[in-house]
Amino acid sequence: MKSFPVSLLILALATATAFAYDPSPLQDICVAINDPKSAVFVNGEFCKDPKQANADDFTFMGFRKPGNTANPLGSKVTPATVNEFPGLNTLGISAARIDFAPGGLNPPHTHPRGTEVLVVIEGTLLVGFVTSNQLNNTLFTKVLYKGDVFVFPIGLIHFQLNTGKTPALAFAGLSSQNPGVITIANSVFGAKPPISADVLTKAFQVDKKTIDYLQAQFWYDNN
Repeated sequence: MKSFPVSLLILALATATAFAYDPSPLQDICVAINDPKSAVFVNGEFCKDPKQANADDFTFMGFRKPGNTANPLGSKVTPATVNEFPGLNTLGISAARIDFAPGGLNPPHTHPRGTEVLVVIEGTLLVGFVTSNQLNNTLFTKVLYKGDVFVFPIGLIHFQLNTGKTPALAFAGLSSQNPGVITIANSVFGAKPPISADVLTKAFQVDKKTIDYLQAQFWYDNN
């Protein structure tokens, strides 16, 4: 009897170990509860009886019309996550349409549960992402034109700015059915209840007057 190849044994052990880990979270929080009648979410969404599914469950028509960019940021994100598109449940993907007025900005934000790949359909976009502290917060940035594609790694702060004089349009694909969005300015200065000024003055090395001013602003959410 021939011996089992060592390479296959290592692969089998690695595969078994990989499948032993808990699944990645699909929402921000999921507190355990003993009473099933009070449960509202699992890690994802409850499933419709497959026998009751139809083509409409797998169709999303929310990208047909441009988003309203008449707002302080000059941009509008139209998401197609499992929350808007139930057929994505368990499939590990989602999408978004991003409309930009001239000079419009999709401000610095992160997706804690998904990598994003962006394709420019119309216009010119300045895009970029910043690496973690481990890589010295390095900025990777590029000007994109129609047809160009750029990827933003999972969890890293990134942005898109329309540098052209005409509207711009991009579509994004994300590697999670619910990638989440954390807009940096909104989270830091618009948290409810507000983050202590003692924390923010020291973190940003500015005076309390500046923090009070920033916390008093209306932080618009373009999603």
